[in-house]
Amino acid sequence: MSDPVSALQGASYDGFAQLREIGPLGMITLRAKAGTPGLEAAVQAATGCAMPQMRRIVRQGPCAAGWMSPDELLLILPYADVAGALARIGEALQGQHHLAVDVSDARAVFRIEGAKADQVLRKLSPVDFDRLEPNELRRSRAAQVAAAFWAEEGGFTLVCFRSVAGYVMGLLSVSARPGAEL
Repeated sequence: MSDPVSALQGASYDGFAQLREIGPLGMITLRAKAGTPGLEAAVQAATGCAMPQMRRIVRQGPCAAGWMSPDELLLILPYADVAGALARIGEALQGQHHLAVDVSDARAVFRIEGAKADQVLRKLSPVDFDRLEPNELRRSRAAQVAAAFWAEEGGFTLVCFRSVAGYVMGLLSVSARPGAEL
């Protein structure tokens, strides 16, 4: 693996909510049908996390496992641990139809924090934030781009494609400007 570089070199913005790009993080897209023999063991071996329920993210230290769709999980772990995790997934799912891909360098990750952090995303995503529970993972949009986000520890974590990281940081910054509160 090459030396990790975050998409926006740790860009941040302080408005009525605080924004920062976090990363680089290791990320693996794991595709397999629910109930595939060895799938739960693969998630555990790669992240130390239990298998997430539908629309949930489970965290164990610096690692997480998020439900993205009925046959897709997003595994988050330290960047340097991706190769070993892929090997453990391969061992746990040997002989089973699956796909495990390192998507670390194809994603950007942001944190939105503060008492009004939800207001930043309310302006950008068609989600009922009053019903969004802690550790509930939602795949949606941030304005015109695909994004996934969840609430945890005093804010939200948002994942998007690296190719639109600058656009997303711009959206988040404008949305968090002082005086733009809802």
